[in-house]
Order: sequence, then structure tokens, then C-alpha cells
Amino acid sequence: MRKAILAVSLLLLAAGWGWAATAGYNYIKAEELQKRITAKSPMMIVDICPVEQFATGHIKGSIETNAYPVKTDEEKAKLAKLLPKIKASSEDIVIVCPRGGGGATNTVDYYKANGVQEKRMLILEKGMDKWPYEKEKK
Repeated sequence: MRKAILAVSLLLLAAGWGWAATAGYNYIKAEELQKRITAKSPMMIVDICPVEQFATGHIKGSIETNAYPVKTDEEKAKLAKLLPKIKASSEDIVIVCPRGGGGATNTVDYYKANGVQEKRMLILEKGMDKWPYEKEKK
């Protein structure tokens, strides 16, 4: 019973911060990410969207990887290029994929398997498809 109460309390606390843990993954709402961007909070925004989607609109300052859906060795190699920069930093890493689903969780799994702390990684809830704020074009 105590564990259940603690779990519910943590989820409510997380929801109040604008992010939530779902099935072992941490999510951040678009509103919270926009607040962080406006406040110039230190973070890395890793965009794994396909080339065409990144070109038509992405979050300003995001790092283009075009690694979606992060299933093949070639796609994982695109993420590997960022590993030295990620490991040299203590900043949060926000993962942006088309819909905030499988590609993003694959990215978290890949980075976690390569020594990146899970607590640093946040997935943009609903992904780039539902990003309601200004987009930069390539």
C-alpha cells in the first residue's frame, strides 16, 4: 500500500513539473519545453525526424540526426555521432521524433545502453507533428 501511494505521489509531482514517466520513459509536454526554450535553459534537443520533416519545420536549436525510426545499424550510427557531446555534458536531452512514440523510445534505449543516464532524457510528448509553437525551416 505504501509503495502504491508513493508511486501515485511521484506521478502527480511529475505531472506538476510538466513531464511524466510512462512505461520507463520520461516525457515533457510541449508547453514545458517551450518555457525552457524561452528561459534559455541548458539542454540538448535531439531531433530524429526524417530529412523531409526536419526541413519543413523543426524546433530552433535542435540537432538534426535523421535517425528515425532508430532500428537499423545505420540509424543508430547517426545517434552515435552525438554520444561524445552528450557524455561530455550534464544537460537534459530532449528527444524529438514525429509522434513521440517508438522512434523516441528507441533513441532513449540506445543512449541508455551506451551509458547515458535515463533521468537526463525526455521525450517530447506527441512529437513534432503536434508541436504548436514556432518552427524553424531549413
